This record gives sequence, structure tokens and C-alpha cells, in this order.
Amino acid sequence: MKSFLALFAAALLGGGAALGVGTAIWDGGTTTVVNSPGASDSSLAAQTEPAAGSDADANIAGSIYKAAAPGVVQVTSNIVSEDQIPFGQQGQSLGSGFVIDKAGHILTNFHVVDGADEVFVNFSGNDKYKAKIVGTDPSTDLAVLQIDAQSRALTPLPLGNSDAVEVGAPVVAIGNPFGLERTVTAGIVSALHREIRAPNNFTIDKVIQTDAAINKGNSGGPLLDGDGKVIGINSQIETGGGTTGNVGIGFAVPINTVREVASQIMKTGKAEHAYLGVSMQTIDETLAETARLPAQEGVILTDVQEGSPAAEAGLQGGTRSVVVDGTTYTVGGDVVTKADGRLLESADQLRGIVTSKDPGDKLSLEVHRDGSTETVTVTLGSQPPSAS
Repeated sequence: MKSFLALFAAALLGGGAALGVGTAIWDGGTTTVVNSPGASDSSLAAQTEPAAGSDADANIAGSIYKAAAPGVVQVTSNIVSEDQIPFGQQGQSLGSGFVIDKAGHILTNFHVVDGADEVFVNFSGNDKYKAKIVGTDPSTDLAVLQIDAQSRALTPLPLGNSDAVEVGAPVVAIGNPFGLERTVTAGIVSALHREIRAPNNFTIDKVIQTDAAINKGNSGGPLLDGDGKVIGINSQIETGGGTTGNVGIGFAVPINTVREVASQIMKTGKAEHAYLGVSMQTIDETLAETARLPAQEGVILTDVQEGSPAAEAGLQGGTRSVVVDGTTYTVGGDVVTKADGRLLESADQLRGIVTSKDPGDKLSLEVHRDGSTETVTVTLGSQPPSAS
């Protein structure tokens, strides 16, 4: 798995190597699969890593693991592609996933099953099912699978509220790192509202950062809170330097985002996202004074994508760069201070407003340009397959 130096482009975890199984490597554009040298469905004994800290912490992690582990699965993606595998041989990659209902729906990462010809789900031992891909969403790195299994054999995991998560809260990750079946690690929420790059180069926001150890193969597995509820899907790690292993910085797509996208996929087989088509930066007091901006708070549009809803509405991007306290900003573009009548404090807030809408919805923006203020109404579009 290729690591990215910048936090914004942290390395994707999916397709972690199992013993005797080829590794799927996501390099930001092309998936390369190495031919499997041996059997792919060998069962490995469950490995449990005790939580760091007090005995009480370890007991909590153990209790969560005992309740949630039956609902966590290993996802095996078989890929037969002449342009990816020499001589048309079969390759495999492994990830994780978890059950969400008695109908057999399972959540995992898009990059775990991307390009797969067939997908299998393994609960434990020889409990292996062929899975149907109900739908995928590269923009949030999510895939919904479904298996035909008796309801009594399924243990759906309860979903929590990622908006209520606080920094420092204890968390537990369960997955299959390097193909090691049902491994549990524990840690805390290290930070909130991180941004990571989706497989199609759009931004996933409100991401949860954790120091719970996650590695290749953990992709698609659950990040659970102290009550045993899923608050995110483990998706990426920041590796740093030349290493490809865990260094204590992992990222989980928040479950509130996942819940909405998964609901769309289960209804229609796909997900649609409202699209504005701008790049932007948050305005603070120092930037406002240095660049002589017309507002102390809000966002400045640094770029407006050609042909986007923003461009069609006449919004304008930046024209020049300035460096403020070591950070480069693109200024000269429109300054936006309100969205749908609400004062804007950050770019993340505006992204959240756009995300909450549907394609075709209207968005009213208060825009400052060349000494004047006007209200611009944008008809939001549907997010394209990939970012330019």
C-alpha cells in the first residue's frame, strides 16, 4: 500500500495482504494485484490485542469485542483482469466489513472491492458466503454488499452518532489486518473533522482520527465507541517516512455520512451528492488583514471549476497567491459570508451545507466582490464521477 506524505492524501488501507495471498495496492489511480501463491481461504485463529492502559480499559475492549466480533467479517475480492494480472491469473485482496441488518447487508470500503469480479464474505472458519455488490460510492469510499444467509446467523452491529463523538473518547477497532482474522485494537479519538482524499479524488470531511492500531486489511471494518456502537468505518492510515505500517494515525469515515450514503445505495444501487464546484479556504483575522479582504469571517473561493454550477452562477475564483504565517492562500476571488442566510465561519461549514442538500436544490450565497455585496443563487448539480 503506497503511503502519501500529506495528511490530505493518506494511504488507503484496503486489500491488505494475508499470509499466502496477494496484495492489492492502491496508488491513487490504478489497482495492481499480485498473483496469489497459495490457498486463499485458510482460517487463522482469532487474534486479540489487549487495550493499552488499565485492566478496566482492557475489560471494556474485551466486552466490546465479544459482543461485536460475530458481526465483523473478512471480505475477499477476487480479480481476474488481463491488464492488472499477468497471464490472466487470479489475484485476491482482503479487507474487512460488518453486518448492519438481518437482511444480510454488509458495509465495507469501495476500494476493498473496486474492480472485483467476485466477492466473498467469511465470518469465521469455513462460514463463507458469496456476496453481491449492491452498490458503491467512491466519493465516500463506501460499498454495500449483501449475502444470502439465515437471519439467525447474522449479528448486526448497532450504529452510533458520529456527530456526538468527542476527542479523547475511547474507541475499539475490529478487523482483519494482514489477513489475521478478527483482530481487536483499542485507543482513543485523536482528532475530529479531518479531511481525507476519496478514491475518486473528492474530499471526505468530518473524518475521525484515531490512534487505535489499524493496518492493511482493516479497511471496511468498524470503529466502535465505548458503548459498542459503530461510529466510523476504518478507511485510511497516515504512514509517514518509508514505512507502510501503523504509526498511530488512522482515519475512519464517520458513520453519519455512511448511514445516509448506504441508505441511498440500498434503495437505488447508487448514491448522488450535491455539487457546487469550488475550492475554498477559511478566512481568519490575519488573512483578512493581510489580503485586505472585505470580511473577517467566511470563505474565499480559490478556484471555480469550469462548467460547474458555481461557474454557471457567475462565481469567481482566486487570481494570485499570498503567504500568511507560512500558509499559502489564493486570493482575489469571491468572498462568501453567508449561505442560505446563515453566517459562515469556515469552509467546512459551507461544505456541510452543500452535502446536506440534493442535486437540483438551490443554494443562496452572500458574495462580496470588488467593493459590492450581492446574493447569488446557485442550482446545485450532481457530483461528477471524479474530481478534476
